Amino acid sequence: MQREDSGAARICVTNAKGGTGKTTVAINVAGALNERGRDVLFVDLDPQGNATEGLGLLEAYDAGPPTLFDVLTDHRRRGLVNDLIVEHEEMDVLPSSIDLLQAEHELTIADLVARIKSDPDLSGGMDALSALAINVDPDAIEPPHALDALELVLSELDEDYDYIVVDSPPFYGKLTDTGIFAARNVIVPALTEASSERAIELLIDQIAALEGQVDISVNTIGVVANRIENTSEDRTMLQWLEEVFADFPVWEVRKRVALQRAFSAGTSIFEYEEHVDMQDIFLDIATELDRQFGYAEVTA
Repeated sequence: MQREDSGAARICVTNAKGGTGKTTVAINVAGALNERGRDVLFVDLDPQGNATEGLGLLEAYDAGPPTLFDVLTDHRRRGLVNDLIVEHEEMDVLPSSIDLLQAEHELTIADLVARIKSDPDLSGGMDALSALAINVDPDAIEPPHALDALELVLSELDEDYDYIVVDSPPFYGKLTDTGIFAARNVIVPALTEASSERAIELLIDQIAALEGQVDISVNTIGVVANRIENTSEDRTMLQWLEEVFADFPVWEVRKRVALQRAFSAGTSIFEYEEHVDMQDIFLDIATELDRQFGYAEVTA
């Protein structure tokens, strides 16, 4: 059953703190949606390409231009996104590329160009920015901002998907903002350790700043407390997460070696040969996504 709203539901899995298992969470959320019969496009927006690797697509990561970098930063190549999509047994994948290492530079220039166009008093800096750009054409940038790069790319998709899952980079910047802007919905993975508190606080501030800058509303789907072990620190952090995100689901994913083994095998835990008890948690996440986005029936 299709939801009433047109277009794919979009989710960005994001946390700038490294080592939270963000990519593993993103892959298994996408795998759970596929298990429920949904057509999923997975977008690897991380220049390190961990998700692309974790889905067994290293060859795609190493492919020559055009890449995701080109369709994000060159308005004339946006339509090539359909040629970049790679089929996986569980989902379609828009793979990362080593070229994405240049994306932060380009997206920053594009956003500065948009701001200059919004303020005539700053016009003297346009020539200098143009000279620094690789792909960005200032004439193609519309004010007041240029954080819609991924949104414009996704608008060129030929295939209709139920969901688009974006795995964001593990750092703050224009690339992460671009992913959140395109999705408007976030799932936050977090480790149950004290160092996660500051990371979560910074993420909340970052999203609030983005909402204020570009006048959008970002919906928090829920939090994935990841790699939980049976320690007092884990229990304390779970309580803290439940208090901070009192209005949202907090899903508990226990530490399991099989999650990493599935990643190494290039699949989610739903296609991995070994049964993993955490499947039920990810199915709970997918069920909540279907509820929030209006997919009322399981079609698989």
